[in-house]
Amino acid sequence: MRYAFIQSHRHQLPVRHLCSLLNVHPSGFYAWRRQPLSARGCEDKRLSGLIKQFWLESGAVYGYRKIHRDLHEIGECCGPNRVHRLMKDAGIRAQVGYRKPRHKVGKAHDVTPNVLQRQFNPAAPNERWATDITHIRTHEGWLYLAVVIDLFSRRVIGWSMQSRITSDLVLDALLMSVWRRKPVSKVLVHSDQGSQYTSYDWSAFLRANGLEGSMSRRGNCHDNAVAESFFQLLKRERVKRKIYPTRQDARADIFDYIEMFYNVRRRHGSNSLLSPVDYEQHHEKQLESV
Repeated sequence: MRYAFIQSHRHQLPVRHLCSLLNVHPSGFYAWRRQPLSARGCEDKRLSGLIKQFWLESGAVYGYRKIHRDLHEIGECCGPNRVHRLMKDAGIRAQVGYRKPRHKVGKAHDVTPNVLQRQFNPAAPNERWATDITHIRTHEGWLYLAVVIDLFSRRVIGWSMQSRITSDLVLDALLMSVWRRKPVSKVLVHSDQGSQYTSYDWSAFLRANGLEGSMSRRGNCHDNAVAESFFQLLKRERVKRKIYPTRQDARADIFDYIEMFYNVRRRHGSNSLLSPVDYEQHHEKQLESV
């Protein structure tokens, strides 16, 4: 108990106070402090370096569970509780906490039924897509971001960023998705009841490309929970940590988050802690082996 107390407080309390409290001579205390670390201490120090490396590579957003998976993949044998303790000792934390801003709900004029019905886990890619819009603050003004997400892997397959929130914003994101994925069968595309999604242009694009529309119930964000969750991750892990002087700065940084980190590297809980791209590749390999 005494040794553990000294280990945890020797860099926080004055030496004279520690020596008086524990009834030891200062010369003995300094001799003890100069002694080399134990084997366990050396191993903790080495693991702490790896933990900080993986945490920095994640953009300083990963928690102990994802970092534990990273360590496991390179052959390190340590438990998640140990990773949690070392992260706590080093002051390393996951990036948490973001509250979605409120939007004024407009009047819908061309609403389709909620066909998706919160069935967020299709059996294959290109069966169900979800789309939504958010806004990013810059010193030039708002930058609006529309994304399309494949619900199978949670991969962002289409996106668009513009200074105005118009129907072109969402159509460009959906056009990118169709161009990238080239679906061979009808895809269900789910959105909220925003005016961009209830417009004639949106309905016409769906019909022209063999897509089926689906919309959340009015004022119910949980019906489009996957898209909402992605925006929370984006703002918590990247946007909240930045100050964007211009819209172009925001565009470049959000592009980097989506295409260089989220799609290809970020581990996702619903994907068995695989990134969206890795999860789709794993699915393809399983189909080939059948």
